[in-house]
Amino acid sequence: MTECLSVLVIEDEPLIAMMIEDFVDLLGHQIAGSCDTVVAGLEKVAVGAFDVAILDVNLRDGACWPVADALAAANKPFVIASGGFVEPPPAHHAGARHLAKPFTLDGVRAALEALGRS
Repeated sequence: MTECLSVLVIEDEPLIAMMIEDFVDLLGHQIAGSCDTVVAGLEKVAVGAFDVAILDVNLRDGACWPVADALAAANKPFVIASGGFVEPPPAHHAGARHLAKPFTLDGVRAALEALGRS
């Protein structure tokens, strides 16, 4: 298993956020916080009190790309969580790791292990 990671969850669906949090906990990691908007995500990234992030594409106030930009600028590893992109991601995020819905414990495990090695 990857070392214990502090995980920021940025997801706008409360039940999905809770499921991700449960998976993170079951895998022996810690939840650093959770938020559901671009604005709140940017605030959390600015504080920086986490190791990695799980980032949903479509948040309450728009697409996640400003948060992805801030995470990249802060050198914080992240995985983009989505059921599928309606539009392709911006070119500079095309190579980002992806966690496909529906989420599974094994999928979250693999994503966190990959991020832990980043």
